[in-house]
Amino acid sequence: MSQFRARPPAIATMLVDDAVARIIRWDFEPGADTGVHTHGLGYVVVPMTDCHFLIEEGESARTAFVARGAAYRREAGTTHNVVNAGTEPMSFIEIEYK
Repeated sequence: MSQFRARPPAIATMLVDDAVARIIRWDFEPGADTGVHTHGLGYVVVPMTDCHFLIEEGESARTAFVARGAAYRREAGTTHNVVNAGTEPMSFIEIEYK
């Protein structure tokens, strides 16, 4: 696999990782992405900014807008790449429940 990326990486900052939850702050410059990953745990996302997402899931992609403070959750097993499709930096808090 190539070591080169077409997009800049999003920055993950671990805030809490204990027996109950893992809480990560994600910060994205415009065009930055997480890289393809699979969630081993169910999780909740709480946007700290308005988020213009490009969600790449296998061979498909979709866009989504989630306003600052509007939380959503997904089940374990989700595989995707999350991209900042907006023109401004974005950030969100991801809470994985163990």
